[in-house]
Amino acid sequence: MPPADVVAASALAEPEPEPDAPPRWDVSGVFPALGSREQAVADEELRARLGRLGTRFDELDIRAGEPRDATDADVAAVEELLPEVNAVLEGMRLLGAYLYAHVSTDARDDRAATMLSRFQADTASMTTLDKRLSAWLATVGAEALIERSAQAGDHAYALRRAAAAAEHQMSEAEEDLAAELSLTGGRAWAKLHGDLTARLTVAVRRPGGAAPEIVPMSMARGLATDPDAAVRRAAFEGELEAWDTVVVPLASALNAFKGEANALNRRRGWTDSLAPALFRNGIDRPTLQAMQEAVVASLPDWSRYLRAKAALLGHEDGLPWWDLLAPVGDRRRFRWTEATDAVRDAFAGFSPRLADLVVRAAGERWIDAEPRAGKAGGAFCMSVQGEESRVLLSFDGSFDSVQTLAHELGHAYHNANLGFRTPLQRQTPMALAETASIFCETIMVQAGLTAAGDDRGARLAILDGDLSGACQVVVDIHSRFLFEQAMTEERAAGVLPVARLRELMLDAQRSAYGDGLDPAHLHRDMWAVKGHYYTAYYNWPYTFGLLFGIGLYAEYERDPERFRLGYDDLLSATGLADGAELAARFGIDVRDLGFWTASLDVLRARIAELEALAHVDA
Repeated sequence: MPPADVVAASALAEPEPEPDAPPRWDVSGVFPALGSREQAVADEELRARLGRLGTRFDELDIRAGEPRDATDADVAAVEELLPEVNAVLEGMRLLGAYLYAHVSTDARDDRAATMLSRFQADTASMTTLDKRLSAWLATVGAEALIERSAQAGDHAYALRRAAAAAEHQMSEAEEDLAAELSLTGGRAWAKLHGDLTARLTVAVRRPGGAAPEIVPMSMARGLATDPDAAVRRAAFEGELEAWDTVVVPLASALNAFKGEANALNRRRGWTDSLAPALFRNGIDRPTLQAMQEAVVASLPDWSRYLRAKAALLGHEDGLPWWDLLAPVGDRRRFRWTEATDAVRDAFAGFSPRLADLVVRAAGERWIDAEPRAGKAGGAFCMSVQGEESRVLLSFDGSFDSVQTLAHELGHAYHNANLGFRTPLQRQTPMALAETASIFCETIMVQAGLTAAGDDRGARLAILDGDLSGACQVVVDIHSRFLFEQAMTEERAAGVLPVARLRELMLDAQRSAYGDGLDPAHLHRDMWAVKGHYYTAYYNWPYTFGLLFGIGLYAEYERDPERFRLGYDDLLSATGLADGAELAARFGIDVRDLGFWTASLDVLRARIAELEALAHVDA
């Protein structure tokens, strides 16, 4: 019999779902219930295994030392330790995903939150062991071990990166202290942001309504795609009022997080705040500079798109923020099964295996798409075990939601291709983690445009849906990059008050959007909206992923059969090489400005078509 405080998943008092309603995911196949005996056993085994691993690190003296040649004992050590490191990371993935599946879908679940906090504390020592391993690899030479050990050879890229990372480590005691303090520092500030935003509600004063409608923040932001302009504006104004109630604690959280990051970057010898993000993503500075140069050159084209959309919606001074995602053209609304069918059919045009992934994800209940209070905003896909993932989004029936579903299922397909890899071989940098998701989005857009044919209203709707999303990834993310760069630099001199954070955010939006937006109606609190700021420079890899994915799609169109033969292998290898090496498999040079310009030219062509359709409508 299970402990008395465990409630079986089937016994939970859930409201009966409406027919064809967006689903909630099921994690009962991982563990029967939160607090079950099976979960407790897995947790105990993980902690014991992690403890034994720490003991072996001490016994084998796996830590920094004076550089020396690798010995037979070192080869034996790496043969023994790498499988154990992988086993611990596998256990951490499973338990961490299970707990986060509960926390992210119900911020009020205090029991799950407590368990997650304890899990993070119990496994914090893995960060220290990871850094000790990196320092030891740098001491004995990763290349020598790779030549002499099969285990090291199988994990060559991970070991080379670990040895390189050792150049930016503090002493063992300092790294151990930093890992322990992160639980009440960086991680805690990020959790505060997540908790506040998940619980935040918005008073939406709908036109003609007797009283404001109180909705979760995620639902209020979802109203940005509502067909009624008055509702979109009411939701935006209510959103700004809601952020006003939490900007002080969120400003404190962001200041504290960036202050800690600045201190650690300085102690670890990084040249600036961007350097560790470049290293973490396996992207060098010339690659980022080439991409950024192409992005900046494209900004006037995006302003043209925004002005064309503003004209369609009757605005004379550029697009107000609340209409950035406003629907134009004849936008179809989707029921849930229609959405999954549309994604499956589009994916089938590329490969049966990709289409089957949609069927599996829906049939095995990998997806949580129901909007509800307490659920995390945005969308994500997390790997759970083997080929399994879980996908979270808030489905509202719009084509944007269908695109989001295609995007996140692209991540799930990527995870499926990584399923046979060890944890150390699966460590995909963020810039490459967007490869499959953007590729799948592009498949979805092309399928929609093909189905629309010469129907002007349908084409306009699909083009705008695609461009509004791409505008967020190219233009808005550029504004976030500018903001984060400026905020991080100023934080080195002291704490930034709310007013200064807002000023920097508005400056960044003006620089990125130009005259495409109405300057009187920008979003001063986007720094508070995005949890991405709690991972340094999290945002630009999305731009890399979008443009890299479009470039890959162009390669697919040039030679579909050859591309299909290499695509799954590419996805399975994103933890085995850097971006430049993987791109070269398809003849792509990511350090070449021309590659990024060519990808943006695809979007420029769509902007031109939308402008033409908008002119006809006018």
